[in-house]
Amino acid sequence: MKDREILLKFGHRIRKLRKEKNLSQEELSYKASLHRTYIGMIERAEKNITLINIEKIAKALETSIDNLLTFDNGK
Repeated sequence: MKDREILLKFGHRIRKLRKEKNLSQEELSYKASLHRTYIGMIERAEKNITLINIEKIAKALETSIDNLLTFDNGK
């Protein structure tokens, strides 16, 4: 998988799970102790996120890291 492709898939997954929880980017960022613009950059595949921040987002979304890394086929 190419670098950009995995960033796109991860960003799409974060957006999908965030919307399923009816959270805005601002609400998610607050729960994860991250900046709102950082969440947007992740969702747009503009940032290569660290494992520490992946864990923060997983906790904020009340899910596992494994679930964050489960990508839909074709997305």
